[in-house]
Amino acid sequence: MDKIFKKIYIGADSAGFALKEQLSAHLRAQGFEISDCGTDSEESCHYPTFAAEVCRAVQADPASGGILVCGTGIGMSIAANKHRGIRAALCGDTFSARMTRLHNNANVLCLGARVIGFGLAADITDLFVKTGFEGGRHAVRVGMIEDIEGSEFICK
Repeated sequence: MDKIFKKIYIGADSAGFALKEQLSAHLRAQGFEISDCGTDSEESCHYPTFAAEVCRAVQADPASGGILVCGTGIGMSIAANKHRGIRAALCGDTFSARMTRLHNNANVLCLGARVIGFGLAADITDLFVKTGFEGGRHAVRVGMIEDIEGSEFICK
């Protein structure tokens, strides 16, 4: 498979630190350019800080992708999806990783370090970073999501 993203920004909170380090090494060994957005220890910290760092980098560099790791991946996913233009997907299996790239053109992968081990995380990551967007009818749907992001609406 070809590399889809020219650069990958990766970030984690304290719970995801060890897995972030392992995935960074795994991707570098495959020739990916990795930019580490933190954290740099297992000292307690706040995951939204690192989600914002990665998402801002991906927004500024649309040819790039992002990876975020926390304990469950849920917090990172919620925080990442608050950023315009970010389509973050929490994946715990390889099928979801492949489909979120093919159909949703996800640009940020979220993983739960307390949910999956390194072997599965590496397989999920490999599929995510090497699978392209299918386009077609899926491009229409991604466009609809982008329209929602650009609208001013109030739900009552």
